[in-house]
Amino acid sequence: MGPLKGIRVVEMAGIGPGPFCAMMLSDMGAEVIRVDRLAHKGSGHKANVLNRGRRSIAVDLKNPDGMQTVQTLIDRADVVIEGFRPGVMERLGLGPDDCLARNPKLVFGRMTGWGQDGPLAPAAGHDINYISIGGALGAMGYPDRPPAPPLNLVGDFGGGAMYLLAGVLAALVERGTSGKGQVIDAAMTDGTASLLSPFFGMMAMNMWTKERMDNRLDGGAHYYGSYVCADGKFISIGSIEPQFYALLLELCEISDPEFEKQNDKTHWAPLRAKLEALFASQPRDHWCALLEGTDVCFAPVLDLEEAPLHPHNVARNTYVDYEGVTQPAPAPRFSRTPSAIQAPAAIAGEHSEDILSDWGFSEAQITALQAAKAI
Repeated sequence: MGPLKGIRVVEMAGIGPGPFCAMMLSDMGAEVIRVDRLAHKGSGHKANVLNRGRRSIAVDLKNPDGMQTVQTLIDRADVVIEGFRPGVMERLGLGPDDCLARNPKLVFGRMTGWGQDGPLAPAAGHDINYISIGGALGAMGYPDRPPAPPLNLVGDFGGGAMYLLAGVLAALVERGTSGKGQVIDAAMTDGTASLLSPFFGMMAMNMWTKERMDNRLDGGAHYYGSYVCADGKFISIGSIEPQFYALLLELCEISDPEFEKQNDKTHWAPLRAKLEALFASQPRDHWCALLEGTDVCFAPVLDLEEAPLHPHNVARNTYVDYEGVTQPAPAPRFSRTPSAIQAPAAIAGEHSEDILSDWGFSEAQITALQAAKAI
């Protein structure tokens, strides 16, 4: 039903951003098959949300018959996505030059941390490293301690998977005009840098500094941040605009004249201390009853167990229970071709024979590949 119905994707199994992009493509209706290593056959967990929505074939890529099997699948695909280090797909004989020569309409998505070239390209790394050199990690956290990693949302999923997804979708749109595929070099360092575009603009306008917790949106301002309540739970406020800030003061019955100096940075620290004392005087439910749903720009800070139960998320079906696993529903939402979870996560190699049969392999070919221990 999704907008990508009819699009075939081959996903070379990996970790982090590649699987997240494949999950999004599947949620949007594409048929995605994951190529797992034969040595991993039988591994995996049905509750692994990151791997939902696609079938798995287990292949020995060191076996010439196995490599040829994957090449044939790619020949019949619209998209291939891979997250190996630069040069690995080429050494397997599955590099973009070889694949595009055989399938000129192929969109070849490459996901790495450092990119396909550059001095760091061959090195190992993880999200925290990519967002470090991109400038994001150094811009977040308290000024008197090392920056804390913001989960792996910024590099793996924001700067990585979403930019790979955008590249794949744009290339599919362009293919409709040119009839030709192309290669997408999606690097988490590039994507992280791109996410920082607004902050570089604000720095150029002298509206942002490089110091942590010294700016409006990094916790420096007393009117934009999180606070602990009397019960140890947390709330967040984002009363940036003057009218929203005025409403915060009104509803909280704050008459202290110092609060009138909203954007005087010299007052931010003492004003934060005063708000800390105020919010710590009552439990979180008190502040929710007073402020939630108003233009103060307020929300309770929920944990992963609480979030699916919030009335707003319940009303929008933001989270769903799919085969016993609570998980985020597909996003974004389409009015005419709705996205959907196609299946739970597959166990590695669970659908090898079915995939080959559905993608045009004969029974004799499948039997021969089994005999050769290629699949």
